Order: sequence, then structure tokens, then C-alpha cells
Amino acid sequence: MISSLFRLALRNLNILIGLAFAGVLMLALITTVYGLVTEPAAPTAEHEFHREHKPLKLASDGPFGRFDRQQLQRGFQVYKEVCAACHSLRLVAFRNLEDLGYNEAEVKAIATQWAIQQPSINPETGETATRANIPSDRFPLAFANDVAARAANNNAIPPDLSLITKAREGGAAYIYSLLTGYQNQPAELVHEFPGAKTPEGLHYNPYFPNLNIAMPPPITSNDQVTYQDGTRATIDQMAKDVSAFLVWTAEPNLETRHQAGLATILFLLIFTLLTFGAYRNIWRGVKH
Repeated sequence: MISSLFRLALRNLNILIGLAFAGVLMLALITTVYGLVTEPAAPTAEHEFHREHKPLKLASDGPFGRFDRQQLQRGFQVYKEVCAACHSLRLVAFRNLEDLGYNEAEVKAIATQWAIQQPSINPETGETATRANIPSDRFPLAFANDVAARAANNNAIPPDLSLITKAREGGAAYIYSLLTGYQNQPAELVHEFPGAKTPEGLHYNPYFPNLNIAMPPPITSNDQVTYQDGTRATIDQMAKDVSAFLVWTAEPNLETRHQAGLATILFLLIFTLLTFGAYRNIWRGVKH
């Protein structure tokens, strides 16, 4: 009898504790919602002046998209001559450039002449050394380590660009907008938010999440690169081309994936038609 009463009291106590806990959570939720309604958060400079990415149309867009090889080669040239000094492509090998239309000899020349060589060990002395790149090598890192990267870039580590269009909302459009979005900080921003003035060493860019970016404008003038195919290298063109190239580095099998998807849809469509035809043939003489 006493044991049954004890169990009953313990069960009731557990119920009371659970109700009290649920009540505290409900009270906290109501208080939070009431606070947000009656005292909304003050607007911030990032909220007021951040801009969504500019529209960008590439040949690889959509389910039928295919890479424009000429544009990819131009984008690679922009990466090589403008971006490679700070940003690496650690997931891409030199031999992958054959997918862009370069032949074997051209890929070998690109690898051998690349400004940064591969780190290695001298087998005779055991000391660190470097050697020329070969096509099977991945693109070497722009800096030996994070300390060196920070020292050369205002205490910021330049991100690897291999998957950058997958890692940033907006993808290629974000990269294009960022490259073409550098400008002077608007006077109204400083007027509304005096504490939001761009710090020394940073650069105002409304397409960057917090408006101020450590990377100085990489593309600064027209004809900064001389395209081998004769295309005029305007700032806008170079930004588009390198954005397209970074779509390829992030998803080099995009065309194969599109082809596989279309083949699958076509197979399912044909299978559906055959199944429907078989159904009509089997049940043709059956009355409902």
C-alpha cells in the first residue's frame, strides 16, 4: 500500500515538474515574441546597404546548359594573371585543363611555367626544396601557410576558389557582383551609421555580407588582361569570364550530369508510355 502511494506521488511530481518546465518555455517564447513586436531590432548598416547579387547569365545555366570553352579559357587566363597570386585551386589538377580545350602539350607548358612551384624534399640533404609542376599535380597553394597568407593580406586568409561558387549564395553571380561592386562608401551610410565607416585597410563593397572586405579590387581597369582570342577585356567581361571558370572548377562534370538527367527523363517518359500502352492492351476486352 505504501509502495503504491509512493509511486503515485512520484508520478504526480514528475508531471508537475514537466508542466513547470513547459510553462517556463512557453513564458520565454511569449516574452521573446512580445519583445520583437514591441521593440524591433534597430536597423544595421549591413541590413540597409547590403545589395543582392547582380543578374548573370552563363552558357552553363539551366538543365540544358553547356560550358563555353572559349569563355572558360578566358576565365582561366584572368585567374592565372589576376587571382592566382592570392587564391589557390587546391582541388584542381593541371591536367584537368584539357577539359577546357587545351591539348596535352599546352597543359604541360602551363604546369611547367606556373609561377608557384611544387614543394618537395631534397633526397640528398633532406631539406625542403621546390620542383617544377607536372600535369598530374594540383595547382600549388598561393601561400605556404595561414600565417604567411595573413601577413600578406591585411590579416585575412584568401579563400581557396575551387568550390567558391558552391560555397557562396548566388554562386557565379555573387563572384561577378563582388568583382564589379567596389565603390566609395556612400555618404548617407556614414550619416546614418557613423560607427560603420569603412576601417583603414578595408574596401567598401555592398555585395559583401558585412560591406567591408579585406581584398582590394583585383580587376581595376579595362585591358588588364590581353585575351588570346581577341575579345576586348573590359572589367565586366573579365569578371564574367572568371566567374564562368569558377563554375567549372566547382562542378567540372556539369555537362555529364545534365546529359544523364535528360537521358533519365527521356527513359522514364518512354517507359511511362510503354506501360500505359501495355495497360490499355491487357485490359482492352475487360468491361468495367
